[in-house]
Order: sequence, then structure tokens, then C-alpha cells
Amino acid sequence: MFYHVKELQFNARVSKPDPRFARLLLEQFGGGNGELKAAIQYFVQAFSCKNPYPDKYDMLMDIAAEEFSHLEIVGATIKMLLTGVDGEMKNAVENSYLGDMMEGNAVKENMIHQALFYPQFDVLTAGGPTVTDSNGVPWSGAYVNANSDLTVDLRSNIAAESRAKIVYEYLLKFTDDPDVRETLKFLMTREITHFQQFEAALDTIQPNFPPGVLQEDPRYGNLYFNMSQGEDAQGPWNEGTSTRTNEPWNRIDDVLEFVTETNGLKELDPDPDVMAMEQAEKKSRQLAKERSKEINSATPKKDIQWSEYTCKETV
Repeated sequence: MFYHVKELQFNARVSKPDPRFARLLLEQFGGGNGELKAAIQYFVQAFSCKNPYPDKYDMLMDIAAEEFSHLEIVGATIKMLLTGVDGEMKNAVENSYLGDMMEGNAVKENMIHQALFYPQFDVLTAGGPTVTDSNGVPWSGAYVNANSDLTVDLRSNIAAESRAKIVYEYLLKFTDDPDVRETLKFLMTREITHFQQFEAALDTIQPNFPPGVLQEDPRYGNLYFNMSQGEDAQGPWNEGTSTRTNEPWNRIDDVLEFVTETNGLKELDPDPDVMAMEQAEKKSRQLAKERSKEINSATPKKDIQWSEYTCKETV
């Protein structure tokens, strides 16, 4: 159940109205990397964790609830930045506020130019946030990544927090309002916090590489295909050993010749320095059995109930 506390998690403030920045801030309200996306994503992911990983269920629900709190902060900030617009838009007789804003042809033409990108923000909502990004694209459930595998979902969340963090970083460049900047810095910092929490949770799941259950096919796992012309770059992604399996990279410079000689990779000779096919298959079976047991042993087959209610003793 949800319980709403009317005070914001962070004391959001603005020094003065700024409709243009309000529109930019919509990106973090209903955009693909915004707070609503994060809240729904973590909320949806949590359901698969309830029985097998109750600690991760608790974490995901806690962070999802905080993301809803951040959505409220962003929405409140947008509303404050639009102070004065809603009342004037609803005044069908007088238009003093907007009239003053549009005095002079240059100012008027600039506002019309701004409105061309997203006229609905002013015309349809008149002073409130919309569930869209800054260009008016409606929020979509397609933004949500939930695969019911913690090693996959947590990596998706780490990426989501990274993208949200950089958007706040960019937004800071477009406002000089010290109060708004403080709010943005708080929200940006919490993205860094959640990144670390998801990373720590992933580390508690061992093994967690590769994502999912099945191991790599040893014939292809350590191949680096040099598929570009010109000067070639080298680094730990194509020389030395791979980061997780610790297998030597096999750099293929003439890809066409290599593919042709191996009959489309079907006749690759086994590499003695990498895991054997039998070992890979054994690892896949072992991990599949382990993951399946974790879930099945924690999931009741009858008399299924999500919550257990306990009565508090009264004194």
C-alpha cells in the first residue's frame, strides 16, 4: 500500500518563474530517462523478486517509492516555474500577463518560435506538468526494462541511473536559478546513490556473469572481429585477456578470409586456451538448476498469499 506524505522529500524552491526551463524539466517528468520511468521500472521488476529474493524486493520497492518522490519534486518545481501562467491563461477577458510578455515583435516572434516545438505545453495544460518529454512525446511503457532476471534487471537499472544522472547534469547548464540548481543537484546525487545500490546488489548474486543462466559458446566468445578500415585501435577489448572469462582475445583482422576458411564459423578448430564446450554446457546446467531451485523452493504451490498480516498487541 502507498501512504502519501504531503511534504516533499527535498524542499524544492524557485527564485522566479521560468516557463522555458519548465519545459526542459519535463524531460525528467515524462521522458525516457525520467523519474516516472525509473519508478515504474523498479516497481515492475520487484514483483519477480518477492519470494526468491525478498531482500532485493525490499530494495527495489524502496527505490521505486523514492523515485515517485522525485517525480513529485520535479512536478512541483515545474508548477512553481510556471507561476502566473495558469491564472492568466484562464482569464478569458484580460491578457495582461501574457500581453506584457509578448510586447514587441521580437519577443512575440521568439515565443511563437518556442511554441512551434511543443505548443501543447502552454495551450493544453496552462501551467501544469504533462506526462510527456520536453517535446511533447507521451510517456510510454516501452521505456520500462524488466526481464525477470535480476542479473539483467540490475544492469538495466545501473544504465538507467547513469542516463538520468547525465540529463540532470545537462539541465544544470540551462538555469541560473540558485534554488532550482539546488534541487537538480539533489536529484542528480540520488541517481549516483541508486547506481551504487544496484551495483552492490548485483555483487551479492554470484555468479552473475554472463547475465542470465546460459554460458557462452566457447567457439565464439573470445573472437574480436576487426570490421573497419583505416588505422586500428587497440585496448583491453581486443588484446590481452577478456575481463570476466579471462580468455585471450583472438583478433581477426581479415574477417572475410576467416569466415570463408571456417565455412561460416562452422569449422572452427577448438582453442586450447578457452573453456571447452563440455565445460560450458556443464556450467549452464549447474547454474540453471541452482537458479530454478532458488525460485521454486521459495514459491508456495498452494494457499498462495502475497502478504502476511500480523496484529500488533495492544497494551
